[in-house]
Amino acid sequence: MPAGQAFIVAAVILIVVAVVLSRRRQALRAELGIEAPEKKRKAAPAAPQVAMEIDHARPVVADFQIDGGTAVVRFDVPYPTGGDEVLAELLMGEAIEVVRERRHHLPMPSLAQVVALAGRGETIEVGRTRLDTPGQLPPKLDRMSILNLSVLGRDPLQQSFSDEAAPEIAPSTMGRERRDELKPLIDELRLPKAIDTGLRAQGVDPASASAGELVTGVLKLFGYQISPAGMSGWVANKGGERTYIVEDRYKPGDHPELDDSVIRRFMVEFSTTGASRGLLVSEKYGPFDVYMLERREPRVRFITRERIQKLIDSMAIS
Repeated sequence: MPAGQAFIVAAVILIVVAVVLSRRRQALRAELGIEAPEKKRKAAPAAPQVAMEIDHARPVVADFQIDGGTAVVRFDVPYPTGGDEVLAELLMGEAIEVVRERRHHLPMPSLAQVVALAGRGETIEVGRTRLDTPGQLPPKLDRMSILNLSVLGRDPLQQSFSDEAAPEIAPSTMGRERRDELKPLIDELRLPKAIDTGLRAQGVDPASASAGELVTGVLKLFGYQISPAGMSGWVANKGGERTYIVEDRYKPGDHPELDDSVIRRFMVEFSTTGASRGLLVSEKYGPFDVYMLERREPRVRFITRERIQKLIDSMAIS
């Protein structure tokens, strides 16, 4: 055989052997469950990691003005008549942060002081800070805020749905001939000072708030993000878990007990929301039926008039 032909035959044999061995390796990997190594590619530059912060409720700014060398921040906050030192200090700190956030659009070199105002109807000054150096704000303090009570107390929603919190409700035994007998809700509640101040700071007046406003306001203090849902509902988000909340408001002349149609509608709505938990809140009393519903469907709770104080007490905040 000529040398050229021998070289070609040898090359063909080597190619065949290489193909056979390659297929054998692939078959062996498949039998053993071993994935073939991927070809290395040049890695794209990693995006810078942005620190994620949990947003907590903040006082609503109703007005902001610069008057000469004074920044005046007015908050839409129901400030108590007798004053509140903790709330005043919080609003003063928030006023400085409002100025800090807007400093790029302000005449900072001439700024000499920051004033915080609060109140509804009658606005009063609750704090004033004079700057040591014009235009230089004091450093931001990393301290506990009354608007973040998760480090002080227990999560009320987790407490309501915990295994230890067995649903309980006393059957109605009160005679309710009058339809307008329900007193203002606040008359039957004992709010810890931290809760009262935290609610006011986010614009909720405990003296006139409905059951839904009280409950959602308290949840904001524990890091829940509250967003509207429908005409009278909200969705509370925290840690990837969604809770659907509906309120049945009491109006003078209403029957003081939850109506069966309201309960049925809530159960149907909850089943279509995809939320992991459901909460029906009301200033009205709860019928005995809700006890059985909670037993059958542990993902729902009814926070009615006789249970709201227990929800507040579950936070264990003195």
